[in-house]
Amino acid sequence: MLRNALSRLRGTPRPRAAEESRGVRVQLSLPPSMSASLGCDAVGVPARHGFRLMSHLPRTGCVFADADRWWWIVPAGSDLDLDWPEQVTYARDADVPAVRPRLIHSPDSLTPYTPPIPLFLMVCQVAGVAPSWARSVASAP
Repeated sequence: MLRNALSRLRGTPRPRAAEESRGVRVQLSLPPSMSASLGCDAVGVPARHGFRLMSHLPRTGCVFADADRWWWIVPAGSDLDLDWPEQVTYARDADVPAVRPRLIHSPDSLTPYTPPIPLFLMVCQVAGVAPSWARSVASAP
C-alpha cells in the first residue's frame, strides 16, 4: 500500500495492477436505457487523469471507475488506426481488467459513447505524448 502511494506521488508508472496479474475481468454493463448499436469497447486511463479528461471533453458518454482506472465507453473498433498511449488500456467488448467498477457518469442522451478522437487527443495530452496514428497500408494498383 505504501509503495502504491509513493509511486503515485513520484508519478512513476505502477507495475500491473494486482487484478490484472490475477486475470480478474469484468464485462461493463450499460444502463438498460442506452442504445449501443455500434458495439462497445472501453478505454481505461489512470484514475488521476479522470476528472481532468471529463472536464475538457466536449461530450462524455458512460464512464465507469474503480480505484485504479476510469473506463470510457467508445464505439467498437475505436482502436483502429490509433496508437493509444502506453498508459491506456484498451478493452474490446468492454471486458476490462478491474475489480468492481461502478458507473460514475451517464450522459443525458441515449447513446453511451464518448467520441474516440477527442478522447484520444486529450489522453495523449495528459500523458505528455504526441498523438500518433497508425499508417494505413496503401492498396496496390
